[in-house]
Amino acid sequence: MCKLIIMVYSTGSMDVYRLMRRLVALIALIALAVVWVLLDARPVIAQDKFINYTNAQLQNEDFSHQDLVGGVFAAAEMRGANFEDSDLTNSILTKGVLLNANLKGANLTGSLIDRVTLDGANLTNAIFVDAVATRTRFFDATITGADFSNAIIDRYQISLMCKRADGVNPITGVSTRDSLGCR
Repeated sequence: MCKLIIMVYSTGSMDVYRLMRRLVALIALIALAVVWVLLDARPVIAQDKFINYTNAQLQNEDFSHQDLVGGVFAAAEMRGANFEDSDLTNSILTKGVLLNANLKGANLTGSLIDRVTLDGANLTNAIFVDAVATRTRFFDATITGADFSNAIIDRYQISLMCKRADGVNPITGVSTRDSLGCR
């Protein structure tokens, strides 16, 4: 009987010893992960300006020839707005209304243009490379020389644009038809 109690006691202390080893190993692993994150951390670069026109009324506003990189125009009313030769790289225009807007020569590379109305817009020589333009309408938009390379656009809109696609983008050298994958 005495042997049994000693064996149970020694087995219990062995479990505690294993538990302590695992706990120490876990703490060491967490400490190592924290040190790795701290050593790999990079400082955040502050932006000189932050452009946010969410839900703004921007009808007929003139944004031509401006640096609007990373600007947010979510759900903005921009009928007839002028963005000619503006840099809208990586901007957000989700749910925006750009009826009859002028985006001639605008750079929208990497922009999110989801659920935007571009009916009747002038997109001559605009750059939409790597843009996401899902559920976006391009009805009667002028797309001569526009570059849509690697853009995500609904097939139906592509089929409509291919009927009137022509020209070559003067900056990228890519034809509108090729960028849309027209046959």
